[in-house]
Amino acid sequence: MRSFLSAETGGGAVMLAMTVVALVWANAALHSYDSTWSTLLSVRIGSTGIAMDLRHWTNEGLMTLFFLVIGLEAKREIDLGELRERRRIAIPVAAAAGGIAVPILLFLVFNAGRSSAQGWGAAMSTDTAFAMGTLALLTPRAATRMRIFLLTLAVFDDLAALVVIAIAYTGSIDGVALAVAAGLFALLVSLRFLPVARTPASIAVAIALWVAVFEAGIDPVVSGLAFGLVTSAYPPARDDLEQASALSRSFREQPTPELARSLRRSVTSAISANERLQYQLHPWVSYGVLPLFALANAGVHVTGSLLETAIGSPVFLGIAIGYLAGKPIGISAGAWFATRPMLRGPRALISGPILAAAGACAGVGFTVSLLISTLAFKGIVLSEAKLAALSTIVLAPVLTKLVLMVVRRLPRQLRDRQIGATAEDIPDLVDDVDPEHDHIRGPDDAPVTLLEYGDFECPYCGQAEHAIRELLLSVGSDVRYVWRHLPLNDVHPSAQTAAEAAEAAAAQDRFWEMHDVLLENQDALDPGELRRYAADLGLDLDRFDSDLRRHAHADRILTDVASADESGVAGTPTFFINGRRHYGVYDLDTLTEAVRSAKRRATLPTPA
Repeated sequence: MRSFLSAETGGGAVMLAMTVVALVWANAALHSYDSTWSTLLSVRIGSTGIAMDLRHWTNEGLMTLFFLVIGLEAKREIDLGELRERRRIAIPVAAAAGGIAVPILLFLVFNAGRSSAQGWGAAMSTDTAFAMGTLALLTPRAATRMRIFLLTLAVFDDLAALVVIAIAYTGSIDGVALAVAAGLFALLVSLRFLPVARTPASIAVAIALWVAVFEAGIDPVVSGLAFGLVTSAYPPARDDLEQASALSRSFREQPTPELARSLRRSVTSAISANERLQYQLHPWVSYGVLPLFALANAGVHVTGSLLETAIGSPVFLGIAIGYLAGKPIGISAGAWFATRPMLRGPRALISGPILAAAGACAGVGFTVSLLISTLAFKGIVLSEAKLAALSTIVLAPVLTKLVLMVVRRLPRQLRDRQIGATAEDIPDLVDDVDPEHDHIRGPDDAPVTLLEYGDFECPYCGQAEHAIRELLLSVGSDVRYVWRHLPLNDVHPSAQTAAEAAEAAAAQDRFWEMHDVLLENQDALDPGELRRYAADLGLDLDRFDSDLRRHAHADRILTDVASADESGVAGTPTFFINGRRHYGVYDLDTLTEAVRSAKRRATLPTPA
């Protein structure tokens, strides 16, 4: 159940279920459905306040949290992911622009000269939640780049849609309220430097910002996306974690309220606000906000006459064809244009066939399409627009599945050439493997390098060791395994001494034998036990004892620790595969799949 709830398919499934419920409800009891979501809800303080029906509270209130999460995910990729090389952002931006322009043109072709042409915005924006859910459902092991590309594209797509809503579908803008909103936004960003009470202050200012944007006459969901895009992500710093450990020990000795507050603040600040907010909001958005949005907006009273009218309706055809045909064409054209050498564009992030699949997946129009439809249309035309948006939920995944089936049937050599022409991975590992310095197990010319920053006293490193041994046995000469020291001295008192013992054994050409013994006996690492292990391995005990006593290899270990800090490593075990940091679990199956993927990319033909 936890696995289901943590997956994107889980939220997509719940949202789809609520869409079905809304359709059943609207067709079984239309009056009940309309009256429920037309219920007025007013929030007032004195004589001032905001009054909207439940549907608008959902669309303009709760959906702010959805756009906040999308902004946070995109910002994390910009700070820590594939988009750290800023030139690469041009590709999803150009793809998003093409994926907006072509559907709008197709919509206007069908609605030229009609009053319905004012609803062109209903055909422009991808539904991020359904698109990512479709990707996770159809390709559970989708390439990271494909997911990042689609996510980043969807963020710029949503941002453009919100700007369109603010400019084209807003009656008038209150300049004073807009200026107040700008000031509140600047204050909200600056609260990260507040030493205390940042969370309650941020919540209060965020609510005030939402109200100011609403009063300015702009759809307030833009405030969520904007705040997400300025909330930085960063890996935990070693100093911050050591400070948290020290405060934890102090609190254990003196459990006072002051130390409890300091410890809580220290632990919280070690994790970036970006990741904290994502962790806190993602379940609420996936299983609360988006299903409610679907329930509030997907209720279309489908009748035979509506279906008959919609099939030939310019609005229905413009939206449906705009999404299903315009999105893939526009996205592919925009990405192709951005990578042209004549424009000094970067190499493509994903291959051509995968780009086509991503474009088809982006052809799901629901959230923003419904938002703009409710602003642009009324009556039967609004029902036709909603029906068109709903049809993309079914047809876009089918189209994506067909494209993926074609991709899988392409010759292997053709696919490899396509992948080989894409941009190289951005390395996360700062210090490359040095055979003269690093401890290496396996052939030097192996296509895949698995590097681990480890701690001999860390129980998770001990658990990972079993998976690594099986991995090395199964993949043979395809992998070379590298160990680097990262003793967590603040939590593992024997880790430093154990690391120095391993280096003392390395000085006598027995590093890996000592490495294996230490990880097998993590609960017995005192100096006497270390000396016994050295004797069992047949080491020169006098030399071994002298090395430990003089801390002869402490500088060697500090070099590894410094390289870990430069690569943003703060905990153990942390793995790098061909220089790319491995996130998530490290069981045998996961590591084997990651190694095979890295081997395939490492052995691709080099593009001309």
